[in-house]
Amino acid sequence: MVRTSSEFLKSLHPGNVYYRGKKIDNVVSHDVLGIGAKHAAKLFDYPDRLFTGNSGEKISKYFKVPENTEDLISRRELIYNTTNYCNGIFNISQAIGSDAIFAMKIVSQKIDKKYNTHYYKNVESLYERCIKNDLTLAVAQTDTKGDRSKRPEEQDDIDSYLHITKKDKEGIYVTGAKVHTTQSIYADELIVIPYRNMTKKDCDYAVAFSVSTNTPGLRFIVRPIDELEGNSSSILSKMDFEVETTTIFDNVFIPWDHVYMAGEGEFAGELANLFATFHRFTAVSYRAATANLYIGIASMMAEANGIENAGHVKNKMLDMIQYKEIMTMSSYTAAMFCEIDSGIAVPNPVYTNIGKLYSNENFYRLINGLIEISGGIIVTMPSVEDLENRQNQKYIYKYLASMAPGEYCFNLLRLAKELAGSNLAGYMLTLMAHAEGSVEASKIGLLREYNVNEARDMIRKILMPGD
Repeated sequence: MVRTSSEFLKSLHPGNVYYRGKKIDNVVSHDVLGIGAKHAAKLFDYPDRLFTGNSGEKISKYFKVPENTEDLISRRELIYNTTNYCNGIFNISQAIGSDAIFAMKIVSQKIDKKYNTHYYKNVESLYERCIKNDLTLAVAQTDTKGDRSKRPEEQDDIDSYLHITKKDKEGIYVTGAKVHTTQSIYADELIVIPYRNMTKKDCDYAVAFSVSTNTPGLRFIVRPIDELEGNSSSILSKMDFEVETTTIFDNVFIPWDHVYMAGEGEFAGELANLFATFHRFTAVSYRAATANLYIGIASMMAEANGIENAGHVKNKMLDMIQYKEIMTMSSYTAAMFCEIDSGIAVPNPVYTNIGKLYSNENFYRLINGLIEISGGIIVTMPSVEDLENRQNQKYIYKYLASMAPGEYCFNLLRLAKELAGSNLAGYMLTLMAHAEGSVEASKIGLLREYNVNEARDMIRKILMPGD
C-alpha cells in the first residue's frame, strides 16, 4: 500500500510527545511541530519515489535492497534528489530506517547461524511490513553513556545505556534512553540498535528491536526548534526542518517477533559499525545537496552586490564547490568499490568515511564563505517586523538595494542570515560535525578499514630487495 502525503499525515499518532515541557497530543496541527511533519510528508509527494517489485507492486525506492554498484548509485541519487526536493534539508523518513534494516539483514543471519535464533525471520517480517505499509522509520542508537571512561556494565547508573531488564516467553522489557533520535515523532516505528561493541558482561545491553512509536512506556522529549522560534525573519525554517528527541524507554515491552538481538554481545559492534557505514553513505549523499543551499545563496548574493568577479569571492565559491563535489566523489566511489556481504552491497567503508570526515571538518567553510560574500549586514540588518512600518520599509528597501531591487536584496539577506548568522547556523555547524558519527568516529572507521599492506609491501621491497 503506497501512501500519499495526506494519508501519512492523517496516520500520525505518536504517544508521549513533549515540547518545551508541554504534552503535545497532535504533532500535525501544532504550530511548530506541524512544520516538521509536513517536511516528512514531502517524501510521499516526491514524483520519482517508487519502483515496481517482483510481484508488480509499487514500493518506495528506499526499501530496494542494494545488490550491486548500480543499486547503490541509484540510492545515492534518490537521497540527493529528495534532499534537493526538500530545499536542501535531508528527509530522513525512510532513509535511516532502511540503512538499519540492510545492516540487520546481514548481521541477523550471522547470529542465527551461531545461536540457532530466528532473528533474520524477524528482520524480514519488519522489512515486509515496511514495504506493505510504506512505513516511516526512526533509528535510536546513541545512548546517554554516563561516565565515558566506563563500559556499560560498569556505570553507576545502569540505565546510562539502554538495556534488557527482563525476558519471558512473550518478549523482553527494556529501560534506558537514546538521544539524537531524528524525526522519531513522525515515524510509524522506531528501530533500536546498539551504540558500541559489547563484552559478555555487557550482554544485557546488546539489544536490537523495533517498536511502534505509540507503545506504552515510550516518551519523546523534542529539542527546542530555535531556528524557527528564535528568528522571526526565517524563511527556510518556516518550510523545512527536522527534529530530534531524547527518547525515554521506561520498562517498554518488546514482543519476541520484533527483537533482532537480545544478549549476543559479540555481534553488537558489528551491527553498530555496519549501520554506520550505510548511514554515512547516506550522509555524504545528502550533504552534497545541502551544499546547494550555500552555493546558491552565495552566488546570488555576490551577483546582487556586483562582486561575482572579485578574486576573493571566486576563492570562497571554489571552497564551496570543492566541498560539494568531494561529497559527490565520495558517494560514487563508495558505490563503485562496494563490498558484497550476504548478497547485499555495502558501500566501501574507506571512501564513505573519507567523505564523511571531510564533511565533519570542512562544513564550516560553507558558512564562512557565505559570511564573507554577504558581509556583516546579515547580523545587523532590520527585522521583518520593521517592514510593517511603511516609512521604515521605504528606507530599508532603498538603502539595502544594490544591483537588484531592495525587496529582493532584503529577502536574500534574510536567507543568508538564516543560513550563516542565526540559530540554524549553529545547529547546522553542530549537526555536520556529529550527525551520522563524529569526527573521531569517522577516523576510527577509516583507520579500522584501511588496508596499509600495499604501502608496507613497497617499503619492504625498497629495504629488502632480495626477499
